[in-house]
Amino acid sequence: MSLLYYSVMGEGRGHAARARAVVERLRDRHRVVLFTSHDALSFLKKHYDADPEVDVREIPGLKFHYTPAGIDNLKTIRLGLAFWASMGRYTRRLDKVIESERPDLVITDFEPLAPRAARRAGVPILSLDHQHFLSTYDLSSLPRELRDWAWRMSWSIWAFGIRQERTVVSAFYKPPLRRGCEDIVQVGPLIRRAVAERQPTTGEHLLSYVRRATPQGVIDRLAGLPMPVRLYGLGVRPPQGSVTFCEINETTFVDDLASCDAVVAAAGNQLMGEALYFGKPVLALPERHHYEQRINATFVEQMGAGEQQILERLSSKDLANFLMRRETYREHLAATRPCQDGAAEAVGVIEAMLLKSDASVAGAATRETA
Repeated sequence: MSLLYYSVMGEGRGHAARARAVVERLRDRHRVVLFTSHDALSFLKKHYDADPEVDVREIPGLKFHYTPAGIDNLKTIRLGLAFWASMGRYTRRLDKVIESERPDLVITDFEPLAPRAARRAGVPILSLDHQHFLSTYDLSSLPRELRDWAWRMSWSIWAFGIRQERTVVSAFYKPPLRRGCEDIVQVGPLIRRAVAERQPTTGEHLLSYVRRATPQGVIDRLAGLPMPVRLYGLGVRPPQGSVTFCEINETTFVDDLASCDAVVAAAGNQLMGEALYFGKPVLALPERHHYEQRINATFVEQMGAGEQQILERLSSKDLANFLMRRETYREHLAATRPCQDGAAEAVGVIEAMLLKSDASVAGAATRETA
């Protein structure tokens, strides 16, 4: 049994959902220690607090900051710079932990602290995330504005300084790789067993997941639809028109996703991947300044899986047009099945790295004996 450190970006639930999909397939033969913060910490602690093979530990982490109008980029950058200034202090704490426990492998989902400590200790590092698509995928099919943003943000991937031995990128889309990135492993969305075990059906409701900065006008337009809308992300409130506000709960959320007619939601990679895995038509609603989600939404359109509209610009006509065309998207998804579970392939890379590490240790021991 190997000891795996798995560090996870704490912003949102997408990183944590990816981690769960992988940990579920590792915990029966390896001990896993998860390091994370913020939203991911509460999500993962809830699932693994009583699991003897999985330990969840808190570390400092980056986080987006919001105002009622959306992402507060200035505050996010300011506090992000403060985090970077403190990284040396944070990683020194992890140095002591790694020195004491000696993990066999560090896996990171876009979390910068554990890889830095692992590198100093000589522990192999695997990057398993979505964000590396910015620096490894050929994004030439995107509009110029999004290509330019992706190029600028690709430097942030370098700035994270992970310097991993292997890179696995999980996304619901698979464009060609950039020249020089042929060793990157592309896998589909990492599907949790709670999702994989559901048999999708086509019900009468829409599934919606929105972020807390969603304008009230968007809720009003959803409330005016002629079919039920089960909306997650804003907490429990009294019903409004067609909208029922639902508390975040994994079982009910997955049930509602598997049985919905279509998805009208923020364009996070993990949710888009799970929706398309179930074959659900998608109306993707990225925030105007959330460029990563705008890229995801563009790929939804290019795959023939649905359409997009900027969240702040959503109109009743956009909703009506999507509902009118959703059967075309459903038929295309059924015929092409573009979104397959990538978890088994990702785990295969992890096991291969562990075998390589074991072989290196055995070789070193043999040389010392000789």
